[in-house]
Amino acid sequence: MTIKLGLTTENINTQYAPLAALFAHYQQNQVLKPLEQVMIPMKSVEFKSIDKLVQVFVSVLAGCQTLSQVNQRLKPERPLAQIGGWPRFADQSGLSRTLDALTLTNIEQLRSTTRQIACQFSQARQHDWRGHLWLDFDLSGLPCGQRAEASQKGYFSGKKT
Repeated sequence: MTIKLGLTTENINTQYAPLAALFAHYQQNQVLKPLEQVMIPMKSVEFKSIDKLVQVFVSVLAGCQTLSQVNQRLKPERPLAQIGGWPRFADQSGLSRTLDALTLTNIEQLRSTTRQIACQFSQARQHDWRGHLWLDFDLSGLPCGQRAEASQKGYFSGKKT
């Protein structure tokens, strides 16, 4: 799959273009494939349980704070759903029923598979620890001096700098 980003005059644009590119990358590299090990005891009508788990993950990446926001934010996003191989996103009630069906065993399987995904793709785990790892947690927005090491001007919502 080749990922192309750009402007088009067609009516199939998505407001989640960066998420679409990331999700296409995940699909191409089978990043979320370990989630298939989670066997949720429920029947599949339109979507398999693995598809619903991935859709919950995509909803988190799309900024949905609750599953009830899926219907307003993601249901109209058919181009984004097509990257996952679905005609559309599942209804929020279907996603909720899937999460409700999780057993303690399923939750442990989810922990294990997400740990496996994180270990495989984590940049911090693959870091050469003989050198430094720079982390910047300063979210204060206070101005820094021009001579501050590796400082850059950033963006802070509602503030003029």
